[in-house]
Amino acid sequence: MQSGRGGSGVYWLELAGETDAFAAYEATAAATGVELLAPGVARAGSVGEGIDRLAYTRAAHEAVARTDATVASAVAALEAAPIDREGSVAVRARNVRNTTDVSTTDAERALGGVLVDRGFSVDLDDPDHVLRALFAAGECADHDAVDGADGGTATVCALGWVAREATREFAPDPTDRPFFQPGSMAPADARAYVNVAGAAPGRTLLDPMCGTGGLPLEAGLVGADTLACDAQTKMVRGTRENLRAYVGDGDDGSDHDGADHDDHPAWHVVRGDATDLPLVDDAVDGVAFDAPYGRQSKIARHELADLVAGALAEAARVAPRAVLVADRDWRRPAREAGWDVAAAFERRVHRSLTRHVLVLDRTRGRE
Repeated sequence: MQSGRGGSGVYWLELAGETDAFAAYEATAAATGVELLAPGVARAGSVGEGIDRLAYTRAAHEAVARTDATVASAVAALEAAPIDREGSVAVRARNVRNTTDVSTTDAERALGGVLVDRGFSVDLDDPDHVLRALFAAGECADHDAVDGADGGTATVCALGWVAREATREFAPDPTDRPFFQPGSMAPADARAYVNVAGAAPGRTLLDPMCGTGGLPLEAGLVGADTLACDAQTKMVRGTRENLRAYVGDGDDGSDHDGADHDDHPAWHVVRGDATDLPLVDDAVDGVAFDAPYGRQSKIARHELADLVAGALAEAARVAPRAVLVADRDWRRPAREAGWDVAAAFERRVHRSLTRHVLVLDRTRGRE
């Protein structure tokens, strides 16, 4: 049994989605020392405000204790844990992805009894503190870019005080936006990719192949300034329409009346060639783009391989980090363009499409 006192710099992350390695990796955009513990549960050494903006993290909890995924073990761990809080509490238990045979009702009752014995009152409607009990068991993900993702089996009950909960509010589904084209990316995926690329308030993200604007939309919604371009005029117009609808009106961040809106990130969308960007060196903080999917996409003036290679070279000129999403593995041209591959993921969309996601850091010596 391991115990961690609330405020000690240990947090339990409650992951969302079904791809734990990618979820844990995205969490590193807002937390330090992220380590996968069990299906749907990770550990972090510290968390920041960016937790609120993550796509695949539900919440962060200040650690109280960690033990095996049984009610008896959880009760023993809570009885032994140091607690420096007082007031009213509620206990919320979760059988993560139904991976255990734990009754969450029994767990909440038993853990609540421990807290009552230690002087807390119970308030299920408006408690001063919420204790979360995460029960998870099974095989961990296997990925070399994520600590703890070793493919081994685990059984965990993570007890912690709810500290931060992600809003998980994204742009509407692509079909519900003013401008839509088939093949548009799911909002949660777009949010995760821009987070990994470094989108955040005070930073600028570039999408050199913006399509319908899914990536710029999510970057704007997390507070980043956004630059976007596309070779097709209709995509430029459509991205502008979508950004006006959900991020704010006007490329200068102002509203319809021309009044300044500091809470609206600035955005600019232009028609342009991803292999020849009209930007100075180191113009942005990060790049994220969804490369064309072979014959199904129109590619103005370029063969696909030349387009992607040229875009990667330009991205390395203007930013220190990039996230490339594609229907195939572009690691070789990424390295040739001056990138180190920090991580690579395969994310299944449906039976006929698996997205390859490359996280790229600019090669040392080009800084």
